[in-house]
Amino acid sequence: MNPDSAATNQKPIVGVGVVILRPGTPGPDVLLIQRGKAPRAGEWSIPGGRQEWGETLMETAHREIREETGLTITNLRLIDVVDGLMRGAGGDLERHLTLVNYLAEPTGGTLAAGDDAIDARWVPLADILKYGLWRETTRIIRAGAAMAEAPSEAIAPPTAGT
Repeated sequence: MNPDSAATNQKPIVGVGVVILRPGTPGPDVLLIQRGKAPRAGEWSIPGGRQEWGETLMETAHREIREETGLTITNLRLIDVVDGLMRGAGGDLERHLTLVNYLAEPTGGTLAAGDDAIDARWVPLADILKYGLWRETTRIIRAGAAMAEAPSEAIAPPTAGT
């Protein structure tokens, strides 16, 4: 890499995604949102967004879910961390995202798209391929569903100042 290039001054953007499941028939439902802004505007995904300065990852997860879906969550469990390297037509790196993905359970609120989401809906897990999800998002949802079947301890919510 050329040390004088603009890319050397760039830093990855940290984001959080949350797989939220609820019991459904015949299997679980997953919460999907339709993105209203770039990247991937108009596409379906799990809810989430950018970490803000001074905010913990778990605080980001709670805030983004509230803002994009109107729901509250509990029982956050780490699924995986994904590098999103987005390249332009010429192959140059245009965007670098570090995406921390959690599994969570809904605890309250009323589902309604808000903030960056233009739609939010519960989708049967068996139907997620109909939504044209990014391959990594599909993998994360499936990994989260597998985790939900296996009991494990949740990550305690952050306390102020930690």
